[in-house]
Amino acid sequence: MIRRASLVLVGALMGATAMSVIYAAGVPAEAAGASTYKELSVFGDVFERVRAQYVTPPAEDKLIENAINGMLSSLDPHSSYMNAKDAEDMSTQTKGEFGGLGIEVTMEDELVKVITPIDDTPASKAGVLAGDYISEIDGQSVRGLKLEEAVEKMRGAVNTPIKLTLIRKGADKPIELTIVRDIVAVQAVKSRVEDDVGYLRVISFTEKTYPDLEKAIAKIKTTVPADKLKGYVLDLRLNPGGLLDQAIKVSDALLQRGEVVSTRGRNPDETRRFNAGPGDLTDGKPVIVLVNGGSASASEIVAGALQDLRRATVLGTRSFGKGSVQTIIPLGENGALRLTTALYYTPSGRSIQGTGITPDIKVEEPLPDDLKDKMATEGESSLRGHIKGQSETDEGSGSVAYVPPDPKDDVQLNYAFDLLRGKKTDPAFPPNPDKAVSAK
Repeated sequence: MIRRASLVLVGALMGATAMSVIYAAGVPAEAAGASTYKELSVFGDVFERVRAQYVTPPAEDKLIENAINGMLSSLDPHSSYMNAKDAEDMSTQTKGEFGGLGIEVTMEDELVKVITPIDDTPASKAGVLAGDYISEIDGQSVRGLKLEEAVEKMRGAVNTPIKLTLIRKGADKPIELTIVRDIVAVQAVKSRVEDDVGYLRVISFTEKTYPDLEKAIAKIKTTVPADKLKGYVLDLRLNPGGLLDQAIKVSDALLQRGEVVSTRGRNPDETRRFNAGPGDLTDGKPVIVLVNGGSASASEIVAGALQDLRRATVLGTRSFGKGSVQTIIPLGENGALRLTTALYYTPSGRSIQGTGITPDIKVEEPLPDDLKDKMATEGESSLRGHIKGQSETDEGSGSVAYVPPDPKDDVQLNYAFDLLRGKKTDPAFPPNPDKAVSAK
């Protein structure tokens, strides 16, 4: 039955930025068998031996915490334990503001891997790139640290410096950067008018996302008369995910009806379906959605819903492919458990786990000369221990996650503009809502 103490989180990865949570359903745990409790008694014996006989007195709380994380990390890359401080930090960060550098990270091969730097943050301004590996923090190796410990070292007081040593593919030697920490106030949605087209970039899915999107669309509509407005570009590139409910609201904002997403756990009665209601904020104007290898989780929910229901044309390259849902289970004073409890499915019933969203129109973004051979394809399928998707193949998921800093150089964006203005044509644009694909 529903337990309001449980929380659901859809996000690319636990990292230096926070991702928001919503209340969700939980189910009672089944009792373990006698053999399981016998094995637990072995753990107790080992713990007592280590506590009593290790060469130096160990911190008992750290022993237990590391044991818990060892168990969870053996499941998949997204399940983890958060101690009380980490859980409190995450709760604070869900509001879209936090202190630090402004990067989404994960742990891979004992190094901290940068998934994406957030726009206009100390990390992005200093030149940190998606795919970089952080090998040292203030001269200390990250090997042997848990992800949460490495993240904690990167946090700190505003206006204090931190030195990162980066390993970048193609670079002759490690790169050392000194970055000054700052308050990272993440603007959930950025917008502008490009002559007769409205541009909407959803940076992350926090509590601010839908309200920011609503305001942005209203501002565009007051700037460009309806008879002049050709349509909208919804840019989800480099968007690592966030709130499930915000992904649903953003999709609903552009839909009149239809299923947005469903989540399915290990038991059939855990299936939940989320539907759109009447009311399209864009008044039915054409929409093109941009995705790349940095589009993950909640952003893939939006892209998948608009694609399946033929409300928008998806353009770009294959997305990250994170199709799992994490439940945040508070443990009182002991922190919280982040546990993968379900997979999500697009309206047509497809799981993008390990496969990603394939764009209707594939448009590669050329890399500048100084980045060629230095940015690899990133995706869920390349993460060690990931849950294998039902449709996953050797091709895997993801693509290069790069967006040019100058819109004039942005091939994908300008291709979308040309489609909306009729300068280019493609059978996939505009999509036909009468050919929407739904699960049978």
